[in-house]
Amino acid sequence: MTLPDTMRAMVTMGHGDIDQIVLHEDWPRPDPAVDEVLIKVGACGLNNTDVNTRSGWYSKSVTEATTGGAYDSVNDEDPTWGGAPITFPRIQGADVCGRIVAVGEGIDPARIGERVITDGWLRDPYDPLNKDKTGYFGSERDGGFAEFTTTPECNALVIDSPLSDAELATFSCSYSTAEGMLTRAQVTDADTVLVPGASGGVGGALVQLAKRRRARVIAMASDAKHGDVAKLCPDRILPRAPEDLRAALGDESITVVADVVGGRYWPILIDILARGGRYTCSGAIAGPMVDLDLRTFYLRDLTFTGSTVINPEVMPNLVRYIEAGEIKPALAATYPLEDLREAQAAFIAKKHTGNIVVIP
Repeated sequence: MTLPDTMRAMVTMGHGDIDQIVLHEDWPRPDPAVDEVLIKVGACGLNNTDVNTRSGWYSKSVTEATTGGAYDSVNDEDPTWGGAPITFPRIQGADVCGRIVAVGEGIDPARIGERVITDGWLRDPYDPLNKDKTGYFGSERDGGFAEFTTTPECNALVIDSPLSDAELATFSCSYSTAEGMLTRAQVTDADTVLVPGASGGVGGALVQLAKRRRARVIAMASDAKHGDVAKLCPDRILPRAPEDLRAALGDESITVVADVVGGRYWPILIDILARGGRYTCSGAIAGPMVDLDLRTFYLRDLTFTGSTVINPEVMPNLVRYIEAGEIKPALAATYPLEDLREAQAAFIAKKHTGNIVVIP
């Protein structure tokens, strides 16, 4: 195909409110560097990391819940997931599905035409297990809220699926985050997993992926979303924040809490864990500051695991699950690329179930 010199892109110009995302009709189209590929974006999903990076929520100076707006104080030194400054302007968007249309030096031209989804974790090829040498697609380099994007060729994973581009664009970030959490917590068929926020992208992925491991899964979500959450096939669904969680659980013994919510309800989640239970976390959308009674932690022999940088095998495994039909997309809505602001506002409002995607 003949490639244009420019492209349409939604570009984040700096930290702040949603008006920092600006449509550019003639942004320079990137060229693939050595060992990179150029992807024509078919669709790109939205995630909390887009909101948190743009707003500066990751900064230790911010103690509020994820709101998506501007904060009164954001440290310049630690405003991103990795605790380092981000370079603006930046094209965000981590969840790309599209086709390779050009390759850089060192890449077999036979890759042109492949349908791919992106692995967001950018690793040092000579030290791929070193978490201190990782970056993220759409954060440390430009991502997919544009007509074209480049990525290292190893991060463009071939996929063979009848699902649409929009459906496939729901998987990379949310589902790899969820699988990373379950891997860290070593979830098996002997576990009962409690999932707060089960109507969100990561929460819904946790339900499906824990069920895939044959664990018993109890989902928590607002009553209005129970019908949608039921389609993910949890064993039980509870209200979002029962006043008496122990009573709501009855005889259930919770061995794992898989959480991206946090906030004021957090101590209740920890208190119901069975002795020897595990808490795994990859988010805090209801607020990062929580109260912990250390006696609960050590007297009940609990294990806490944080999960951000996933193991390298997680994304190839996800591709295998998708191709085998073992997990399914939860596509809530699609928006045209130029309506990214509206899409992100809807994402922040959390009235949807599943994932929101933009289409160039």
